Amino acid sequence: MQMRCAALRRAQKLFPILYSTAEKVLLRSLHSSASDRIVLYDIPSKLLEKAWSPNVWKIRYSLNYKGIPYETEWVEYPDIEGHCKKLGIAPTGHRAPFYTLPAIHDPSTDTYIADSLKIAEYLEKTYPSTPKLFPDNTLGLQTAFHAAFVQQMGSLWQFIYAPEFHKLNPQGADYFRRTREEKFGRTLEDLVPKGKQGEVEWAKFKAGLGRVDTWYAKSGGPFILGMSPSWADFIVASYAMWWRRIWGEESQEWKDVGSWHDGRWSKLLANLKEYQKVV
Repeated sequence: MQMRCAALRRAQKLFPILYSTAEKVLLRSLHSSASDRIVLYDIPSKLLEKAWSPNVWKIRYSLNYKGIPYETEWVEYPDIEGHCKKLGIAPTGHRAPFYTLPAIHDPSTDTYIADSLKIAEYLEKTYPSTPKLFPDNTLGLQTAFHAAFVQQMGSLWQFIYAPEFHKLNPQGADYFRRTREEKFGRTLEDLVPKGKQGEVEWAKFKAGLGRVDTWYAKSGGPFILGMSPSWADFIVASYAMWWRRIWGEESQEWKDVGSWHDGRWSKLLANLKEYQKVV
């Protein structure tokens, strides 16, 4: 940006007649590139790049993979409901209105939408010339994969909530602790199984990922559909990214998970590294 502006200043001195035209072109391109970007609403943290939420990572991966320009707007946990109501973003839970992220705003269609799968379907339909999230009519199969994958994560949650709390900003952390402890009737620290029970639950988590590993082993490539990534891979990678960022790369938890199943989960993140930028 600074280099382009400096170039215009030099042009003004050397070619004063052409300067006004060049300036108009630059300003129009800058305005267009900013105003046409999709806005991705995400929950911040104290981490360097802020991004941690697995549900939002699904959409960040998808936007990066498709090459769709976007920018991130950060919304703290207690502000999500008011933010969504202000923008007219529908709740994702309907038994009692419940507002969650990710959500996006696409200025090209003036569309606001929440829920990761709905957003993925919207991106696929609205940007048909970009790489496919659901190639060869696999939307139904990949939706079923998501449900099956989450079923394997039953023992995970008790290990992740307490460290997640410590990675959030103060206002988000307070909300997170209060709502989760109301839901479970225990402190976040008490959720973490200790001693022998902790070993048993950690082994269950490993076994669940082991079942997912067998699905990948049948694909003939590094991704669930073979050689090209798809929505299902972004689901799994989003969870792996969540674990790595919340537990920390040097934690024993991530060292365990990253080494399981011949390093399947750390390799998946490495294979998707080019789609992990946070903007």
